[in-house]
Amino acid sequence: MREYPVQFCERLEVKPLHSTRPVVGFQHRHEAEQFLSELKGRMEKFGLALHPEKTRLIEFGRFATENRKKRQEGKPDTFNFLGFTYICVRSLKGKFLVKRNTITKRLRAKLQDLKEELRRRRHEPVAILGGWLRSVVRGYFNYHAVPGNIFPLGAFRTEVIRSWYRSLKRRSQRSKITWDRFGKVANMWIPQARILHPYPEERFYAIHPR
Repeated sequence: MREYPVQFCERLEVKPLHSTRPVVGFQHRHEAEQFLSELKGRMEKFGLALHPEKTRLIEFGRFATENRKKRQEGKPDTFNFLGFTYICVRSLKGKFLVKRNTITKRLRAKLQDLKEELRRRRHEPVAILGGWLRSVVRGYFNYHAVPGNIFPLGAFRTEVIRSWYRSLKRRSQRSKITWDRFGKVANMWIPQARILHPYPEERFYAIHPR
């Protein structure tokens, strides 16, 4: 097992780096339980422990929904990883898919930070603000525009435009800018929400063709 460096805090506590928070998949439950038990034992040798609220075993995958239905249990649990919430779903044709949605908490935090920055810069020229917002939205889409995540992308774009509109309205009590007029400006500067990344299997076959 690879060993990672740790950071020591002033209170003599240990704070693992983000790279020590993996998601590990197993085909059978007993394999996952054995791995978790051995991992706990390994960490105890170094005086470390897994966080009880951030370490869990969940049933996830192609057969998770059917197996839980047989046991009269609810939907499979979800988990968060690298900015996305992973969900077991079925396509309209019944094909199993792992859906990735932007973590709602992070989406709200990003929008809140953007609103604060707009409030600070609202007196800058529209062209400068438009260019800045376009780079922000484009950068956000470059990471989050994965298959199945189109609705959160659209919600992010809509909230960015609304925040910009409110910011411009607060420039002056006599502001005459209307939503219809502003919509043309927003569409000129803010990119449309669209999927930019292929499905994982398409990327795999492109790198490893059969």
